[in-house]
Amino acid sequence: MPDFQIKKTAKDYDVCIVGSGAGGGMAAYVLANAGIKVVLLEAGPLYDPAKNVTQLKWPWESPRRGASSPYRHFGDFDAAYGGWEIEGEPYTHKDGTKFDWFRSRMLGGRTNHWGRISLRFGPKDFKRKSIDGLGDDWPINYDDIAPYYDKVDRLIGVFGSKENLPNDPDSIFLPPPKPRLHELFIKEAGTKLNIPVIPSRLSILTKPINNERGACFYCSQCNRGCTVYGDFSSSSVLVNPALKTGNVDVIPNAMAREVITDSTGKATGISFVNKDDKQEYTVNAKVVVLAASACESARLLLNSKSSLFSNGLANASGVVGKYLHDSTGASMGGILPKLIGRKRYNEDGVGGMHVYTPWWLDNKKLDFARGYHIEYWGGMGMPGYGFGFGMQGLNGKYPGRDGNTKEAGGYGASLKDDYRYFYGATFGMAGRGEAIAREDNYCEIDPTTVDKFGIPVLRFHYKWSDQEVKQAKHMKETFAEIIDKMGGVVTWGKGSAENDYGLEAPGRIIQEVGTTRMGNDPKKSVVNKFNQAHEVKNLFVVDGGPFVSQADKNPTWTILALSMRASEYIIDELKKQNI
Repeated sequence: MPDFQIKKTAKDYDVCIVGSGAGGGMAAYVLANAGIKVVLLEAGPLYDPAKNVTQLKWPWESPRRGASSPYRHFGDFDAAYGGWEIEGEPYTHKDGTKFDWFRSRMLGGRTNHWGRISLRFGPKDFKRKSIDGLGDDWPINYDDIAPYYDKVDRLIGVFGSKENLPNDPDSIFLPPPKPRLHELFIKEAGTKLNIPVIPSRLSILTKPINNERGACFYCSQCNRGCTVYGDFSSSSVLVNPALKTGNVDVIPNAMAREVITDSTGKATGISFVNKDDKQEYTVNAKVVVLAASACESARLLLNSKSSLFSNGLANASGVVGKYLHDSTGASMGGILPKLIGRKRYNEDGVGGMHVYTPWWLDNKKLDFARGYHIEYWGGMGMPGYGFGFGMQGLNGKYPGRDGNTKEAGGYGASLKDDYRYFYGATFGMAGRGEAIAREDNYCEIDPTTVDKFGIPVLRFHYKWSDQEVKQAKHMKETFAEIIDKMGGVVTWGKGSAENDYGLEAPGRIIQEVGTTRMGNDPKKSVVNKFNQAHEVKNLFVVDGGPFVSQADKNPTWTILALSMRASEYIIDELKKQNI
């Protein structure tokens, strides 16, 4: 190993951004197009889906026959490089609690692994405390962010349908794809139960919006990365165009250690470890923007101690790392007998659901405070090699072609016939709900553990409350009602009180937010309404950390809108020489 020494990069920049996912990619795009000189630090390698082509390969072409690995958790051809466990990068837990932390180490970050579910927060989502007395209200409202949602819609593209739902605002929509056959049965059941089933809202181009990106050709493999940039990932839609301006330098494999500050408390840059040569470097900039993910950005701030910031940078409030919360999740699946033995045809569609269910009930009439949406899957997508839809469960729950119910999965010709028989008849559904942001769910620095780069790691303390468990119970009851009304048979996921109704472990939905929360009061928050740190005026956080509450929606579209808003504010403040 070479002798360790701290090295300074040759260039000084206007802005240094840590992280290249939704928030970091958007910041780089907006700033670069305004002529701002930007350096973008990414903890993983460069990535371009057009040059990493696995999109149209058969599963059996995979080196490990489609199996997952620690660095490809969702399968050998999946675009996401990272996972809940990364060699040499541990995290720990406190008081027997559990939180599973997903890290994506690659250009584009987690936008290389997500369902492209692109939902705006609604007016109620910014003012939940005023409604149910729990948590806190945001210091902004829907009208503050609506113009930026519009800009994101036009820049990136999202399909859907105008429904005029009061807390699920319509976007500037591209045409949605038609429902698949199993989705038509779900919609029919939903209509009978007064449960809305409407076209999904996904950031996938059903028609071209510019000359740089092609429209979706319905191969249903968005998880592998799109060679024509038909779906949204930060690398292809934001970072690459930003690079073309000539105003952005990307430093890959740069593991950020801390934010550097001067004697006045002003941020001056970032110290990082280059994974290739194991040396430590510093990069200087007038403004520092953290977009490394809610937990990673909190880790950076907590590790950035000095004589002026003994509790961590921008943490006089003691709030950094606190109010961590992830979306809730619970699932159920079944088989629809009327679809057994159906004729096979191309039903791939987009890489995700064509319909979904937004929250439709009044929580005042329920025993839990916050709602959830429902995601659906099924149909005749390309079967995976070596695994599929749990044949042992189907054989144990429903008779096969010969009318007999098998106890095991089978083998040989009989097993192959079972797969052909049940193919296209299975489906599933999952709830994604809002957890209550609580101070006692948090991440902090573990005082005794460092990663392979010598950087102190995070220690998590997280527990679900009765609010989340009751929500999961309601999810399961709703799923069972839908399946029954479809004429289906539940084959997995019933759940019970003993396992919290199948409520996924915290962190498993990969939508954690809240560790650097936004607020007007510096004693109770980390950043102001423009994502600017109260204590360090040239420091901004533009990932999910500033979220005061999650909502019953995926956070990505709101991260993008808030990052765009913060970036425009940075441009204005730089022009005024305020930062």
